[in-house]
Amino acid sequence: MKGIIRFIRTRTSTVLWATWAAFFVVYETITLLNKRDDDTLSENTRHLFRTRTSKAGRAVFTAAVAGGAVWFLLHILTETM
Repeated sequence: MKGIIRFIRTRTSTVLWATWAAFFVVYETITLLNKRDDDTLSENTRHLFRTRTSKAGRAVFTAAVAGGAVWFLLHILTETM
């Protein structure tokens, strides 16, 4: 038990990111297989930004994704921010 606690304490960030990723994969797989409307990340994102009905929503979504991608690229390559 002490070994498990030590492992978690020294790798908390890794454990949390891995847990989040595993939860996402499981949840998204379930939602894709059940064929219900409006339960996947993509469907909720389209609804949130109103990408089907609003040019402004498409523009905001595009800016948010592009901005996030540019930030992440710079963050990884320059090891800053």
